[in-house]
Amino acid sequence: MTEQGDGGPEPHQLSRLAELADAPADAAVVATIRPEPVQEPQPIDEAAVARREFARLLGEFRRTAVLVPLDDHESLWTADFNGVRWICAFSDEESLARFAVARGDAEREWTYRTVLGARLLDVMVPMLPGPGGVALDAGSADGALFPPVAGIVPDAVAVDLRETGAGTR
Repeated sequence: MTEQGDGGPEPHQLSRLAELADAPADAAVVATIRPEPVQEPQPIDEAAVARREFARLLGEFRRTAVLVPLDDHESLWTADFNGVRWICAFSDEESLARFAVARGDAEREWTYRTVLGARLLDVMVPMLPGPGGVALDAGSADGALFPPVAGIVPDAVAVDLRETGAGTR
């Protein structure tokens, strides 16, 4: 019997780890620790990042109901700029109010309709005379333009920027 009771380890018995530590180094047994090779940072394709972000924004816009002010003739309020007719849309009443204040039309009553973004791009833009797109939250830092190009508006009314003859406008 030992002083620590039956079946306990002997007082000076080495553990298995201690045996391994005292064993001679064998090149076949000892793994060589090598630092991971330094990976060169891959260049960021900023254009690809911007395209993905715009695609995300476009998808979100298409699924969202926005406010579109009406003009005096109860038509969608539009603005012409550089040969493109832009349907003006706003993400909420606060955005529309800020726009009205910026235009100096805060006292005017703004009548508007709620329209799904996809409907604006797919149905309303093709009804415009000439090239058309949607300006969301015009005049704000968070504003966005959805121009009349393939992938945003129907191909039949898209302006072909490469002049390949694909667009009809």
